[in-house]
Amino acid sequence: MSIYGLGVIDLGTAASTIVKTALTDPAGAVRIAALDAIGRYEEAHKLAGQPETDGAAAARELLGSNPDPVIRGRAAITLNFFSDGPEGARSASALATAMRDERDPYVRERVMWTIFRRYAARVPRAVLSTALRDPDETVRIEAVRAYGKLKDPAAAADLQPMLNDPSWRVQEQTSESLLALQGKPIHTSWTAIPSFIHVPAPAVDPLASESPVPMTVPSGKATSPDPMTADLGPDLLPKTSAEMTSPARGPHPRVRIVTTKGNIYVALFPEWAPLTVENFLNLSAGGFYNDNRWFRIVPDFVVQTGEKDDKNAPGPGYTIGAEQNPLEQNAYVISMGLNYDEKTNTPLLDSAGSEYYITLSPQYHLDNSFTVFGRVVSGFDVLGRLIESDRVVRVERISDVTL
Repeated sequence: MSIYGLGVIDLGTAASTIVKTALTDPAGAVRIAALDAIGRYEEAHKLAGQPETDGAAAARELLGSNPDPVIRGRAAITLNFFSDGPEGARSASALATAMRDERDPYVRERVMWTIFRRYAARVPRAVLSTALRDPDETVRIEAVRAYGKLKDPAAAADLQPMLNDPSWRVQEQTSESLLALQGKPIHTSWTAIPSFIHVPAPAVDPLASESPVPMTVPSGKATSPDPMTADLGPDLLPKTSAEMTSPARGPHPRVRIVTTKGNIYVALFPEWAPLTVENFLNLSAGGFYNDNRWFRIVPDFVVQTGEKDDKNAPGPGYTIGAEQNPLEQNAYVISMGLNYDEKTNTPLLDSAGSEYYITLSPQYHLDNSFTVFGRVVSGFDVLGRLIESDRVVRVERISDVTL
């Protein structure tokens, strides 16, 4: 956790030590923290010279040969940050090789995401076209997203068949990538779902009969969460890579987000974000989230809500501190929204209040700024039917779920 903290501070002064020792540490959790720190240093332009060369080389080595798929996946994400520097060409080659040789879907998803994000035009086109036929839905999504980065209108011919993909998520992203290849703007709001998209049919809700757990707001109104009373959740003692990137084992708070399209169930992670979870539960208990509109729905990106005035302001009247953690922004996690600096268009830490979003596909570029505090555990079909006229009826706590 000290290594992870050094990465969050991103001074870069510990880079050489982290590369030489932590990236080869026998504990998987330490390697995850080291990869995270190196990625943050590179993003903040705090790596140069030999540490930059060694850091990228270590990430490529872990991607290509480490037996742990969680470490290989995080190594792939880390290479995202090295695309524009002197290590870009070697990293592109390593990612293309990984897509050829890697068989684990967990790793392939992250390799393809990194290719989409920074290397789409730097890998052979065959890497992308082969990934369009991948059995994994998320790999196909990332391949379609990568096609949207190409500045070649002729590439649309490869994408057209993907409009008939059995996955509604792939269909949505295909329609967006085709717009990009035509030089047209992609959608930043989803007010209606095109008729060709096979939206998921309403699924049976196995938890519909579960009664809500009574909740009270400690002060009688929503206030900034108190560190002295926050639930810290199950013990957080990560040793393996999986434990460093997942909720701890044990009981977790669970909420039902009742919407006009059905119920979404979310398990919350107080062990990784105790103040964020307390804040979310307090706002839910006080009715702050009742009748909120889903004011921002972006295809294959996020569904976002959490404001009383139906848009992205003004919040509950206070902000909470960031609780950055090593949980990844993969599909279906819940995170707090942030304000942005108007001049630099970068997220402002410690600016979260009430807004929250749920990801529809991996968004690992958000890992370094936004606080993950839970994940969807049921009601996935509802996410595919939401549009910006839909509302959150209420958020209620139900019985805890053991993860």
